[in-house]
Amino acid sequence: MTAKTPITQDLVTIPRKEKKGEKTNLVGLTRGALQEALIAAGIPERQGKMRAGQVWQWMYQKGVRSFDQMTNLGKELRVRLAETCEIRVPEVVTRQISEDGTRKYLVRIAGGHEVEVVYIPEENRGTLCISSQVGCTLTCSFCHTGTQKLVRNLTAAEIIGQVMIARDDLGEWPKPGVPNPPEARLLSNIVLMGMGEPLYNFENVRDAMKIAMDPEGISLSRRRITLSTSGVVPEIARTAQEIGCLLAVSFHATTDEIRDKLVPINKRWNLETLLAALRAYPKASNSERITFEYVMLKGVNDSDEDAHRLVQLIKGIPAKINLIPFNEWPGSPYERSSNNRIRAFGDIVNAAGYASPVRKPRGEDIMAACGQLRSETERARKSRAQIAKEAGI
Repeated sequence: MTAKTPITQDLVTIPRKEKKGEKTNLVGLTRGALQEALIAAGIPERQGKMRAGQVWQWMYQKGVRSFDQMTNLGKELRVRLAETCEIRVPEVVTRQISEDGTRKYLVRIAGGHEVEVVYIPEENRGTLCISSQVGCTLTCSFCHTGTQKLVRNLTAAEIIGQVMIARDDLGEWPKPGVPNPPEARLLSNIVLMGMGEPLYNFENVRDAMKIAMDPEGISLSRRRITLSTSGVVPEIARTAQEIGCLLAVSFHATTDEIRDKLVPINKRWNLETLLAALRAYPKASNSERITFEYVMLKGVNDSDEDAHRLVQLIKGIPAKINLIPFNEWPGSPYERSSNNRIRAFGDIVNAAGYASPVRKPRGEDIMAACGQLRSETERARKSRAQIAKEAGI
């Protein structure tokens, strides 16, 4: 199949246009769309840009959800906005906290659907793993999320809303008159590694991340945002051009035969095609290396031969390899590679000059680790035999 084939033809996204009589949600709108929404609410057109900038700062810099608190807007204007607009973020249904401090949020979005969001605290940073779709269309056989059907794309509001509710829970919004420098933040990094394939929902992901990076809002550096893709080749270069964030690739195998089973999108864009796109990635450099994610599966992809093949495959690409001990989940047909096997694999990659840190599993006790996210409301549990059969194992 060629790259000209539409890659989002079977996906559904809730349209931005509100139903008649409903208030317009200002969250997730681009600056231009926010300006238009405020003008539609009755703000004089000549004031549109200025007022949009003010509302933008209240929402994304200060975390304010009530127009009444927007004190640099006139009282009459605040009343008018409250009548026609709203600032709505996803609803937190449950919050679980792991023994290691990891937090997992089950959040409800429009239509009653639910997705999961994970916050991972570390010594010098805090990373939020956010979702881009309800369910997933990729059916990666080792991934818990991939065993549920895709329901729909998330809107830009639902994507950036995950960041906003995490900041709520962490008490992250700055207090009036108190500086909140980036180095003091609890939520300092975003990874698009939750439920779904971000590049199958490109426009909404792009708009949400532009909000996250806006210097008058949440103000995260583009280098603190990492987008993970399983290999949607036509959108890889576009990611660099329109978002500019760091790139990670769910690689996981060194032959097409194995990757076809683990990451079925490989049947559409095989290793040769994917690697050519990565070599041409405009942002790839020694300072902005592409991250290759490699889940370690016992007896499947963890041999010395695999390690040597991996080094040859990525030759010439500024890269680091994240070795991920497999996080087991109910019904999984795979087992985690032993610590000795992971260490031996990493030694070969290191000897070739590539950093190969082993990702420490986080939040396993609350099913918040990599590949464990799922939505209870959208999928009946599959048996181990069903999952193995679909993967061709």
